[in-house]
Amino acid sequence: MPRKPRFHLPGYPQHVIQRGNNREPCFFEAADFRFYLDSLGKACVRFGCSVHAYVLMTNHVHLLLTPHAEHSISQVMQSLGCRYVRYVNQAYLRTGTLWEGRYRAGLVEADGYLLSLYRYIEMNPVRAGMVTDPADYPWSSYRSNGKGEPDPLITPHALYLGLAAEAKTRFRTYRALFGTPLDSDQLQEIRHTVNHELALGNDRFKDNVESMTHRRTRLGQAGRPRNKLN
Repeated sequence: MPRKPRFHLPGYPQHVIQRGNNREPCFFEAADFRFYLDSLGKACVRFGCSVHAYVLMTNHVHLLLTPHAEHSISQVMQSLGCRYVRYVNQAYLRTGTLWEGRYRAGLVEADGYLLSLYRYIEMNPVRAGMVTDPADYPWSSYRSNGKGEPDPLITPHALYLGLAAEAKTRFRTYRALFGTPLDSDQLQEIRHTVNHELALGNDRFKDNVESMTHRRTRLGQAGRPRNKLN
């Protein structure tokens, strides 16, 4: 089955996920997490991407990125993947692949969906039973977004900044969002979208993306997507 073409829309956030091969670990020590984050930051500066949220689990990663050029995300992930795999192979005297195929990415409508995706990403360690509070997990953006701890990797999205003008109020408002867990339908929609590399948003958003990209944003029959303008 041919690979789906990537979404290449500068300025539109994307939810990116990459898993370890056969769901095996891709991080082994604290130094590995730090090296990955450092490499991600350097690649984003080089190729023009903003990171709004992230979590590094032991065997996969979630990233919320906004590209500033047409191929920014592809270039970031290629550079990051090569650099990190080389580091792991040298550090642990191993060979071969580390990642399970290519990364997956789904387009995200900012209005109405972006902050839910922030929560989905940063609550991963809680859903996995690793911690009871997302602030207790050191390898995510929650401490930056929810508590204001410095993280040079993070660029706040405009919708996040719009939670409140004053920083302390914004952090408190953001933390309050986590008091209401995402329901099962929201979780399923987010997972479905990124796993099938589709678009997370309302029908109007999906129709407009299809008209711009000539690429399907929903699962459906093969063939030419609708060219519906709104």
